[in-house]
Amino acid sequence: MKGIVFTELLEMVEAKFGLEVADAIVQAAHLESEGAYTSVGTYDHKEIFALVAQLEKHSGIDSKMLFQVFGQYLFKKFYQGYPHFFAESMDTFSFLDTIEDHIHVEVLKLYKDAQLPRFDIYRDDKSLRMIYHSDRKMGDFAHGLLLGAIEHFNEPDIVIVQESLSESGDRISFTLTKNA
Repeated sequence: MKGIVFTELLEMVEAKFGLEVADAIVQAAHLESEGAYTSVGTYDHKEIFALVAQLEKHSGIDSKMLFQVFGQYLFKKFYQGYPHFFAESMDTFSFLDTIEDHIHVEVLKLYKDAQLPRFDIYRDDKSLRMIYHSDRKMGDFAHGLLLGAIEHFNEPDIVIVQESLSESGDRISFTLTKNA
């Protein structure tokens, strides 16, 4: 997993919980990398689960919620760092339509070794269904990114229903419905 995800997680933890908590979760997680991340480095995705598990212990907030909050946070950071990815999208659905054919293509140009999830997308005027495929099983993080998109495009009328399509969590359906 690309280091930018780890560096942003630790920045979020520092901002929301303080530097002491960020240091404590890194120490308690016993990471192979020792928590020394660079944004362009590549690290074992299991380390993010270890960090979030430790944050759950320190904060009392469920890891599912922590992953979702982090996804929302990271969406804002992606917008700040890569505004050109959003330039042609006028709403959440049009943005999500660009993930596979535009955004992931551009990400792979920047980070040739990135291992991205795959999304199958089906939509009509009022709903969009995304099937998430990833061996990393980070569906709650993906859910948070979707919440970030909804917030970014100011579409609070969109509701997300998350449904696991496999026991392992490597395939998840997200159905987004416009309720207005």
